[in-house]
Amino acid sequence: MLRLLVLGTANRKKGQELARLLARSGWDLRTLADYPQAMDVVEDGETFAANAALKATQQARRLGQWVLADDSGLMVDALDGAPGVHSARYSGPGATDGSNNQKLLEALRDVPRERRSARFVCHICIADPRGAIRGESAASCRGRILLAPGGSGGFGYDPLFEIVEYHRTFGELSPLVKAHLSHRARAATRIVPRLLELFHGKE
Repeated sequence: MLRLLVLGTANRKKGQELARLLARSGWDLRTLADYPQAMDVVEDGETFAANAALKATQQARRLGQWVLADDSGLMVDALDGAPGVHSARYSGPGATDGSNNQKLLEALRDVPRERRSARFVCHICIADPRGAIRGESAASCRGRILLAPGGSGGFGYDPLFEIVEYHRTFGELSPLVKAHLSHRARAATRIVPRLLELFHGKE
């Protein structure tokens, strides 16, 4: 019976979030932190789907394990979809959440609130130990970028991304609320049925 699933991320907060979202899948969840031999995958795909597939398939072959990987990012309408697949390294080599957020605010400096619409996107891929894709899901979440950060929760662009209906950013909303609204939560919810099928050996 299939038991072990490696979450293909070295980001501790993302790993914790994915583990919470996938807890009911039945799998024994690990992260790349448990595997010193894990590789640094070059994320040179042009889409979130391509990068998620690269991370899942390459790590699966390297580790000889089932791997679930996601690629997520922020697409801002006024910036023609940027930072997009470059979200994690938007501010260049050595990028941090803080430097990425600061660059985004500078890019939107002259953009009024009503034109700061954006969406978070997440694509998830599951690869078997041979590196074959065995499941995929995708989802998005719409909101807008604030003029200044709000809240200290979450990670990445969360303090800038406001869910308009709640008048709160992901940095201000509780993890429980975020687990129902976010792009990653929605994509994870959609992949759980496939994980359950694979757990029980169903194709």
